[in-house]
Amino acid sequence: MIKPEAKERIEKLKKEINHHRYLYHVLDRIEISDAALDSLKKELFDLEQKFPEFIAPDSPTQRVGGEPLKGFKKIRHSSPMLSFNDAFSEEDMGDWENRFRKLLPGGVKVNYFCELKIDGLAVEFIYENNIFVRGSTRGDGIIGEDVTQNLKTIEALPLRLRDKDEVIKDLKKLGLDRVAEKFERYSGKIEARGEVFMNKKDFEVLNKEQAKKNLPFYANPRNVAAGSIRQLNPKIAASRKLDSYAYSLVSDLGQKNHEEEHLILKTLGFKTNPHNKRAESLEEVFAFHGYWSEHREKLPYEIDGVVVIVNNEKDFEELGVVGKAPRGAVAYKFSPKEATTIVEDIKVSIGRTGALTPIAVLKPVAIGGVTVSRATLHNEDEIKRLDVKIGDTVIVGRAGDVIPDIRLVLKNLRTGKEKSFYFPKIFCGQPVVRKIGEAAHRILAPEKCPLVRRERLYHFVSRKAFDVRGLGPKIIDKLSDEGLIQDAADLFLLKVGDLIPIERFAEKSAFNIVESIFRSKTIKLTRFIFALGIKRIGEESSYAIAQNLSKYGQIDRPKKFFEIGKKLNLPDWQNLEDIGPVVAQSLFDFFHSKDNFDFLEKLDKVGIKIEAGKTEAKSEKFKGLSFVLTGGLKSMSRDEAKEKIRDLGGEISDSVSQKTSYVIAGEEPGAKYERAKKLKVRILNENEFLEMVGK
Repeated sequence: MIKPEAKERIEKLKKEINHHRYLYHVLDRIEISDAALDSLKKELFDLEQKFPEFIAPDSPTQRVGGEPLKGFKKIRHSSPMLSFNDAFSEEDMGDWENRFRKLLPGGVKVNYFCELKIDGLAVEFIYENNIFVRGSTRGDGIIGEDVTQNLKTIEALPLRLRDKDEVIKDLKKLGLDRVAEKFERYSGKIEARGEVFMNKKDFEVLNKEQAKKNLPFYANPRNVAAGSIRQLNPKIAASRKLDSYAYSLVSDLGQKNHEEEHLILKTLGFKTNPHNKRAESLEEVFAFHGYWSEHREKLPYEIDGVVVIVNNEKDFEELGVVGKAPRGAVAYKFSPKEATTIVEDIKVSIGRTGALTPIAVLKPVAIGGVTVSRATLHNEDEIKRLDVKIGDTVIVGRAGDVIPDIRLVLKNLRTGKEKSFYFPKIFCGQPVVRKIGEAAHRILAPEKCPLVRRERLYHFVSRKAFDVRGLGPKIIDKLSDEGLIQDAADLFLLKVGDLIPIERFAEKSAFNIVESIFRSKTIKLTRFIFALGIKRIGEESSYAIAQNLSKYGQIDRPKKFFEIGKKLNLPDWQNLEDIGPVVAQSLFDFFHSKDNFDFLEKLDKVGIKIEAGKTEAKSEKFKGLSFVLTGGLKSMSRDEAKEKIRDLGGEISDSVSQKTSYVIAGEEPGAKYERAKKLKVRILNENEFLEMVGK
């Protein structure tokens, strides 16, 4: 990026960040997630590091927080309450260490103190003669809001510090004799800082109460904690069951490192986080960060990263402050669920039914521990709804294993060079059409397109279909290019000797693939139907079709499946339970195609067997109830959860509506969770779901 472009980008980022900071800190409103705002701030910080001549006093990187609300008395902090710059990767952490080491004498050994970064509200506590006399919010870092009465409602916060004799005795037990001696003579104020937050369990209870009162759900525990402390009525704060950890001792009691601050705070009577620990190197920091990234769901509260601090107090002070942040500390964030990036191009891909899907090609960005470089745009209507253009800055989200999608376009960052996207008029040598009433653009003869034939092969062997392990798109492409397969049935004719001559195929890998194909020759009827890739037939439709067709006779072979299906005319299909008119037409067309008959007969000849077995529910416990799943489950896979629901007579849906009975929300739930809250559909966590199914 050249200087004029960098300057323009920096100015636009500053304006956008300040807009969202004002909404959040002054008006208590949000338009984008914390993760997305962090991503914008990180981009601004990196650009200013690269082009320091453009750093200005009005940059969000040079100041702390927003203006305090007018409803509280203002309090000036004895020293600024600083916040931290963010890091998102080991590379970012290495850059941070390299920057501050240049400012320390050569050969100085540096170790760190790691703290879990609780997603709450930063506060200051002041004690005189051991009594809590004043508490305040961070505010703008210099002047905060007096929230003493609200803080007094938090039981974790001591209203009186421990007796001096007890503190001195315990300090000596810890080997902090010099601190004990200074504390014995100390008569000034005790000033500490910490975090106020709400535990996840209490947050769930609060939202259940909201549901009973027919009131909107709260978005997250952090907003509740911040809103509670900023209430003018202390009774509201008292009702919220807030919690608190102290993490910083401002008063000089002779502490030499940050680790000692935590020991002193605990001795004084403050609640400190038992998981915080010292790290001798960045490698130990990475291990600490990695562990809590994997295990944070086990904590009773929300965390979004790890605060890493240069442990030695003298070194920390010597490093000083730049803008809003101390050089000697950084917030090492977990991979965000959302991030901002650039749409570098928009291309189209074609699916097994001939439908074209626009795909945004993104500047690579890390989301949820995965580097994302593609995001689906679904169809033309979605592109128009988002108003996304090539060159736009966008917020991209990813929930669990769901394909990343663009959540929002940041139009204020446009430069005028962005380009609109238009669907191609010709694809795979055929005209592209969009039929009336359909959202997708498609080609009308997909069977003649080699790209579609490949997509159908990929789908046929996929996990929810024949589940041929080890046979991915690259190997299928190779087999097709070598002329070894023309359709999916040819896979079951492959021999080890056919594969060994192909480049990169050793005898062992060739044997494993042939063995995997052989093991998949017996398949459940629902999976078999799904594998065929019939137009408009998804996983749930396949289940309904299997239930209905099984009533007409035992289906144990592909040919038998076709024979039963062909006997049904269009009204027969339309009258079947859970089969709508559009799906009925697709099924009728499928069973009256000679090409499909030939393919199923070929599958029959290569030995495909369909498992005999009833698809009816084992119980009617969930009869009449519909379920939607969102997010990942810990105790079972999504497929296992669906099977349990079906076994109990329940139905599975892919979308949330007023007719939905329950939404089961696992880890990192997506848009379905938000829609369920909006429609006031009952939401179950994993434990509540397990209780319902009786596990």
